[in-house]
Amino acid sequence: MSEPKEAGATLADWLRARFGDAIPAVPAENATLLSMARHRTMRHYTDRPVEAALLHTLAAVALGAPSKSDLQQADIVIVQDAAQRAALAELLPDNPWAKAAPAFLVFCGNNRRQRRLHELRGHGFANDHLDAFFNAAVEAGIVLGSFVAAAESVGLGTCPISAIRNRAEEVAAVLGLPTHVFPVAGLCVGWPSGFTALTPRLGLAATVHVDRHNDAALDAQIAEYDARRERDKPLRSRRRDDLFGADQPYTWSEDKARQYAQPERRGWGAFVRKIGFRLD
Repeated sequence: MSEPKEAGATLADWLRARFGDAIPAVPAENATLLSMARHRTMRHYTDRPVEAALLHTLAAVALGAPSKSDLQQADIVIVQDAAQRAALAELLPDNPWAKAAPAFLVFCGNNRRQRRLHELRGHGFANDHLDAFFNAAVEAGIVLGSFVAAAESVGLGTCPISAIRNRAEEVAAVLGLPTHVFPVAGLCVGWPSGFTALTPRLGLAATVHVDRHNDAALDAQIAEYDARRERDKPLRSRRRDDLFGADQPYTWSEDKARQYAQPERRGWGAFVRKIGFRLD
């Protein structure tokens, strides 16, 4: 199903357009659900600034998201200084919207505060292993998603940038991140300047399971999605035809397989260890 027209489209219409299926029991119309169902990544913005007070309000709302054991291990850096913005944009050459967006934020995991609590209270830190890093990373991701939903509810558009982890050490230097604090993603924020098509997702049968995980039909589900994606939002460019060939249909699955057939972010683990995390 192609994207529904904005006027009069229901929550069921948007979910069907996203996932290709009718949702069995759609709740009554709800403005928050409708806003989230219509989510799009926005990379182009008007010149209208995003007020600092609004960014701080959205940050406060986002930081009210669920927190593992009330540890509160997420931070948001709102980058206002022009020199810092320029330095970060230089580290993100494949993401020109990082430079052009009216506002740019970096979402960080922070396990430093927890360790300081142990110093202040005189208790040993007995969990210096992978989970210490993982909890902070997950919490930063939850806060990022909450910020995106909050921003879209007031009409803003956003674009998360995971590529900020490609140059994590330099990003940490620009932002003054101390040990046990690490960047998870950047986020462009601004007032959208135009329409962006809805990105279809894999059918819910592939990603929503009841009682037990089941991927027995995964190959067929990928094939269905490839065909639907080609129909509703085909990929506009191809990765590395010089390596993989230009003589085959270019589907979502081919694009993702090509992406991870090439090395990416090999220095991330070394950076995480350098800033003090054990990943046992």
